[in-house]
Amino acid sequence: MEFVHVPVLLQETLEGLNIRPDGIYVDGTVGGAGHSFEIASRLTQGGLLIGLDRDPDAVKAATERLQGLPARVVHCNYSQMREALDELQIDGVDGILMDLGVSSHQLDEAERGFSYHADAPLDMRMSQTGLSAQDIVGTWSEQEIAAILRDYGEEKFAGRIAANIVAARQTTPILRTGQLADIVRESVPQKFRREKNPCKKTFQAIRIAVNDEFGHLKQGLEAAFSCLKPGGRLAIITFHSLEDRIVKQQFAKWCSGCTCPPDFPQCVCGKKPKGQLVVRKPITAGEEELAVNNRSRSAKLRVIERS
Repeated sequence: MEFVHVPVLLQETLEGLNIRPDGIYVDGTVGGAGHSFEIASRLTQGGLLIGLDRDPDAVKAATERLQGLPARVVHCNYSQMREALDELQIDGVDGILMDLGVSSHQLDEAERGFSYHADAPLDMRMSQTGLSAQDIVGTWSEQEIAAILRDYGEEKFAGRIAANIVAARQTTPILRTGQLADIVRESVPQKFRREKNPCKKTFQAIRIAVNDEFGHLKQGLEAAFSCLKPGGRLAIITFHSLEDRIVKQQFAKWCSGCTCPPDFPQCVCGKKPKGQLVVRKPITAGEEELAVNNRSRSAKLRVIERS
């Protein structure tokens, strides 16, 4: 299957990054190079785009799509951004994008095991290595499974689903997405099954756990900000309320200055803001984009500039 990537909030992202034709930019989640292609196409005066991705399928697809443009693609997680740039002997960059959405390819390629719409091996590994969804549903305790469903999926029936997963695996190993989907559907009361697909939250939560998405996000934010030149911008696109909360809180921390108690007559801590928000509220998709790309519905773009 072709690695297709429809970039969300494309124009808003390009404006937020304030692309300069001679600048150096990083796409920390290059995917199918939707955003990267447009960024690299604007680097007409000696600029460079570095695309990173931990999915080898994405690295191959992005390398092909960016041929002929001032771009390099590196196989690594965005949390390793500093190391990747050091390898390229790049000290600082003018802008960084991290689009945290799961790519259309990963969702639509059944054999990757991300989707509950098709029966396939239960996998969900973006890097195609390490811990898999099979490992979680097959070996984790009922309490551990319930915790990720509750914390990462905000699933109200987390306890019941986890108990049924553990009970089911006692007789038959859970190796396929279809098996897991059936267990989830049977665990959710009938009236809730009609509102929306009851599998969405469980599959989302397990995917987040498999790929340690929140852990890598926290590391990646720190790594990205440290790679920015003064005046450089970091743009993050999230699709999950918990992701957005992590980004919002980290941005707020970088933008905060003096931490002295309010009753102090003058500042004694000497702390100054490390950055400033480019947009105070997250940017969301407009009606025109929503009409052609339903996956943009939950997207939020936040942008910060390093001082």
